[in-house]
Amino acid sequence: MTAAKQFEMLFPDLSQIPDAHRITPIHQTEYLIDGNIHQWTGEMEKMYSPVYVKTANGIDPMYLGSHPSMTEKESLLALDAAVRAYDNGRGKWAIMPVQERIAHVADFIGRMKAQRANVVKTLMWEIGKTLLDSEKEFDRTIEYMNDTIDALKDLDRKSSRFDIEQGIVAQIRRSPLGVALCMGPFNYPLNETFTTLIPALTMGNTVIFKPPKLGVLLFKYLLDAFKESFPPGVVNTIYGAGQKVVPPLMESGKIDVLAFIGSSRVAGILKKQHPRLHRLRGVLGLDAKNPAVVLPDADLDLAIKECLLGTLSFNGQRCTALKILFVHNSIADAFVEKFSNAVNALKCGMPWDAGVNITPLAEPSKPKYIAEILADAVAHGAKVVNENGGVSYHSLVQPAVVYPVTPSMRLYNEEQFCPIVPIVPFEHLDAPIEYIAQSNYGQQVSIFSANAEMVAHYVDALVNQVCRVNINSQCQRGPDVFPFAGRKDSAEGTLSVSDALRAFSIRTMVAAKGSEQNKMLLTDIVKSHKSSFLSTDFIL
Repeated sequence: MTAAKQFEMLFPDLSQIPDAHRITPIHQTEYLIDGNIHQWTGEMEKMYSPVYVKTANGIDPMYLGSHPSMTEKESLLALDAAVRAYDNGRGKWAIMPVQERIAHVADFIGRMKAQRANVVKTLMWEIGKTLLDSEKEFDRTIEYMNDTIDALKDLDRKSSRFDIEQGIVAQIRRSPLGVALCMGPFNYPLNETFTTLIPALTMGNTVIFKPPKLGVLLFKYLLDAFKESFPPGVVNTIYGAGQKVVPPLMESGKIDVLAFIGSSRVAGILKKQHPRLHRLRGVLGLDAKNPAVVLPDADLDLAIKECLLGTLSFNGQRCTALKILFVHNSIADAFVEKFSNAVNALKCGMPWDAGVNITPLAEPSKPKYIAEILADAVAHGAKVVNENGGVSYHSLVQPAVVYPVTPSMRLYNEEQFCPIVPIVPFEHLDAPIEYIAQSNYGQQVSIFSANAEMVAHYVDALVNQVCRVNINSQCQRGPDVFPFAGRKDSAEGTLSVSDALRAFSIRTMVAAKGSEQNKMLLTDIVKSHKSSFLSTDFIL
C-alpha cells in the first residue's frame, strides 16, 4: 500500500468521528460594535476544516460554517465606536481606576471559562491542532490573563506613591495610548490574539480586533462575554478579508497602536498606510528562521529529542519553531539517521486521535508549496532522506527531512512554516554564527553542546544577533513572564506578561513645585479621591 493510500485511510467518514468531537456548522452572523451585538445580513465567508471527511460522493473538507464578510463601512463604524469610547483619553474606560478595570477583566475571564469546550472543539476543527494542544492553548490563555492581572497590580503598587526630587513633587504612572488594532495569527488564533488584546485593554486602551483568516469561528463563543464585561465601544470586532477591512482603519490615522502577529511583509504594508507614523506604535511579532546548532560534543539523543519537538510540534507551524538545523560534519551522518527514524516514528492522524503528532495542515495552499520547495532542494543537490518524506494526500503531509541543504536552496533562507526539516552540515565552528549574522531574522537560536568554552563562545557571539539563546533545548516562547522579542525583521517591541503592559502604555507624570500650598492641594486631591490618576491607593 502506498503512503498516499495510507494517508487516505486516516481521514474518517462521519460515523467514525467520536461523538464528543463531532461538530455542526457554525453560522456566525453576530458582531460586536459599540457595546451591541449586531446581526449581519450581508455576504458570508464559508469556512472549511483542514480535516477531510469521506462521504458517498467522495472525500471533501468538512464544512464548518460561515462568518461575516464585512466592508469598509462596518470597519469605520467599529473605529468610530472605539474613538468615541476613548474620547481623547477622557472616556470612562481610559480614566477608570486600575482596580475597577481589573474587575472587568476578571469578569470576562469567568465568562470565558464557561465556553472552554466550545472554543477548544472549534479551534481543533478550524486549524487542525490536536485536541491536547487546543486544550493547552485555551488554558494557557486563561493563565496569561490571570498573570496579566497580577502584573498590573504589581505595577500599580509601585506607582502608588509620590517622588520628591530637587524640590519637585511628582507621581509617575502609566497611561493608555488610545485605540489599538489587534490581529493575531492562524496558528495560535486565541492565545496570540489575547497576548496583545488583553494587555491593551487592561491598560485602558479601546480595542478593535480582527480574528485571523483561519481560527475565526471560535470567537463567536466569546462575543457575549466581551459585551457583558466591558463598557460600550471598548471592544469592537470586525470580520472579513484583511485587504478590505484593515486599510480604512490605518488610513484614517486614528489607530494609535498596531498589534499584529504575522509576516513582516504585511506589517510593512499596514504601517505605510498610516498617515501619522510618529503617532503609531507597533507591537509586532513577525517572521523567524530559528536555527539549531548541534556541535561535535552534543548529547545526540538529547539534541534529537529537542530538535524533533522544536521542528515539528504543530507541524512546524510556529514562529518559534526550529526551521533549520546546523549539524557538525563529524556527527552529521549519525544525527541524520537517528533524526529521520524519529520523524518516521511520529504518529499521523486526526486532531482527536490519542498520541497524534502530525495532523492536517490548516492552509489549503501549503501542500503545493511543500512540493515546490522540496523540488527546488532536490534540484540543487539535496535529498529527502526519510521514508515517504513529503508524501501528501490532500491536507495531510508526511514530514520531510532534507539533507544536505546548501545556500543555493530556498530552504536555506526562506521560512517554510510547515513540516520540512532542512539540515545543513558544517565544518568551521563559526559557520552557523555567520549565517545568523547575515540572516534577516533574529528571534532565537538553540545551541547543543556539553563544552562550556564553546557554549560561552556562541552565547557571546549571538546575544547581539537574537533575543533568546537556548542551551540544549528547543526554541520556545514561554514561560510567559520571560520577554519575547526579536531583532531585525522578526519583531518590534517586546511581549511578556509585564512587558506587554508597558508596550500598550506610556509613562505619564503629574508634577508640582514642593511648596506648602501645592502639598496641601495634592493631599486634598488624594485623600478625597478626587482623581483616579493621583492616588496612593494600594491594591492588595
